[in-house]
Amino acid sequence: MQARSALFDLYGDHLRARGGRAPVAALVKLLAPLGIAPPAVRTAVSRMVRQGWLEPLRLASGPGYSITPKAARRLDEAGARIYRTGRHAWDGRFDLLVLDAPASRRDRQRLAANLTFLGYGTLDDCTWVATRPGEDVDVLLAEAGVRYERFTAAHAAGTPGAMGVVRRAWDLAEIGRAYERFVAEQKPLLSGVTVRSSDEEAYAARFRLVHAWRTFLFRDPQLPPALLPERWPGSSAASFFDRHAARLRPAADRYVEQCLDAGNRLARQKGR
Repeated sequence: MQARSALFDLYGDHLRARGGRAPVAALVKLLAPLGIAPPAVRTAVSRMVRQGWLEPLRLASGPGYSITPKAARRLDEAGARIYRTGRHAWDGRFDLLVLDAPASRRDRQRLAANLTFLGYGTLDDCTWVATRPGEDVDVLLAEAGVRYERFTAAHAAGTPGAMGVVRRAWDLAEIGRAYERFVAEQKPLLSGVTVRSSDEEAYAARFRLVHAWRTFLFRDPQLPPALLPERWPGSSAASFFDRHAARLRPAADRYVEQCLDAGNRLARQKGR
């Protein structure tokens, strides 16, 4: 697990609801159960500051970092998709983007990753499609300096024709197999976490569960049910995730509060 990715998970799943800020000492303590060393945490934090995701601030418990408005938007979008709180009915229309691709391979890869995160798939090197408009896609393309045209389209053949477009843009068979692997890999890890496990153990297991589930934000565009195959593995995987994420949430929350309170107690002792 990379420190930068883990920090996004930490802020999104735990710290966003607690003001989106935390002292450095708490960040280090909260990522330690994941096997992430303090130097890696500090290096990742510095990188995220340079990229505009975090900003430094002074807390009562010492130096800390808060999410920026840009990060808040990204984390809220990710949270809605992780917990599927923002589902919308499909109106039968596609959002189409025709781009002038960046010349640099690195810029093309970064742009592709960002568009995939927003739910877009590729029809060819310059044409991207989504079943819902990406809220930040215009801002994303403007910041990347990419020239583009944007269209709204409905397939003349209705849903059968639309399903053909979907199968060109996404490899649904591979996404389905990835969901099956997710359940197979997580099941034995989660079965070992019971009511007798410590809060730290439950927190670490839940963190890894959410971290693994988060990777589907870059794989699965969360297509409308009408465009999905029958017995879609993503549905059973989502039920599996919801069940265990909810089961481990109370213990994980206690551990997060314990780590945050430890820094506040230390600050109060120093202030006496």
